[in-house]
Amino acid sequence: MSTKNWDNNEEIQYFREYLRIPSVHPEPNYKPCIEFLNRQAESLKLPIRVFYPLNEQNPVVVLTWEGMEPELPSILLNSHMDVVPVFPENWTHPPFGADIDEEGRIFARGAQDMKCVGMQYLAAIRALKKSGLRLKRTIHISFVPDEEVGGRNGMLPFVNSKEFQSLNIGFSLDEGIASPTDEFPVFYAERTVKRLIFKFSGSAGHGLLLMPNTAGEKLSYLVGKMMELRAVQVKRLKDNPKLQIGDVTTINLTTVNGGVQSNVVPPYITATFDCRLSLDTDIAEFEANLHKWCAEAGGDIEFEFGSNWRKGHIPPTATDASNPFWLAFKSATDELGLSINLQVFPGGTDSRYIRNAGIPALGFSPMNHTPVLLHDHDEFLEAETYLKGVQIYQKIISSVANA
Repeated sequence: MSTKNWDNNEEIQYFREYLRIPSVHPEPNYKPCIEFLNRQAESLKLPIRVFYPLNEQNPVVVLTWEGMEPELPSILLNSHMDVVPVFPENWTHPPFGADIDEEGRIFARGAQDMKCVGMQYLAAIRALKKSGLRLKRTIHISFVPDEEVGGRNGMLPFVNSKEFQSLNIGFSLDEGIASPTDEFPVFYAERTVKRLIFKFSGSAGHGLLLMPNTAGEKLSYLVGKMMELRAVQVKRLKDNPKLQIGDVTTINLTTVNGGVQSNVVPPYITATFDCRLSLDTDIAEFEANLHKWCAEAGGDIEFEFGSNWRKGHIPPTATDASNPFWLAFKSATDELGLSINLQVFPGGTDSRYIRNAGIPALGFSPMNHTPVLLHDHDEFLEAETYLKGVQIYQKIISSVANA
């Protein structure tokens, strides 16, 4: 399909314009995003507000479409403005060029993760407004910063703000992941992330000796125990084809630091593990085992959970008759004939902060028959897939906003 077929498509051009804004880490500039979204709000004839729950560098932008019964709990359509770094030398198209090739593929950082979703929300609302439809519940469309590095400067302080409370959110939609198959994954929960940092102290001296209780010995013991636990999870995943990566605990050694030179036994070593605990993991038991292994290794070992904002699992969003928003979402996808697959999200999104506030949230990106390219080189989304997603959101948004 030729690129020229998309030149006069308003929604494709808006999407490409948004993709060309390099709101990229490590120092994203969100001012161009705000300017762009102000123009969108004006086009849609919707009020727009910009909040600064933490500081001036991390704005939260909210457009609002008031419902016919604004006293009811509202719907939040959330997306994030920031994108991960790029390595232009590994791209065949400029990462912020939003080029369209002959197959109709739009190449840009954020094409899948997740500037597409934010713009699909607006495109769907534009179509619904043009049709003259009025919805029962108020809809808030939020564009937040900082999600790609944890959301601690964005959604976390926003959820805890008076401004967020004033929105009266009853249900939230946020990002999912592309699917290479016919199915659409829908995420109702997330694993509990624990950045586990061990600090090993031990005997120090010359490398020609065999001193007892060195930091290296203790490191070796703990790494062995963590890898045994990892192997159990690898076997679980291998033995049960019904399990997804989000259903098991993942453990990976990510950094080891210590020592000054090759013939000096160091008195201190640190090691960091990325641990993502499955919902069926007993967190108290997990921590008790860590204490036990530290003692078995010889003691004088400390551990902590870096940037740990919550101790226990966040309750998942109900996907049964107790949740009217789930029923409305499912009704819409059924009417559209979509094949959906309920999953636990393998990474972390801003939905964890929403769910922690007691608000049901689902992660969903309408991208099937699409390779998973989030954070990858040559990230792209087909124009046809994008526009089909707009139609899908029209149905879903109207369904949940009338629940």
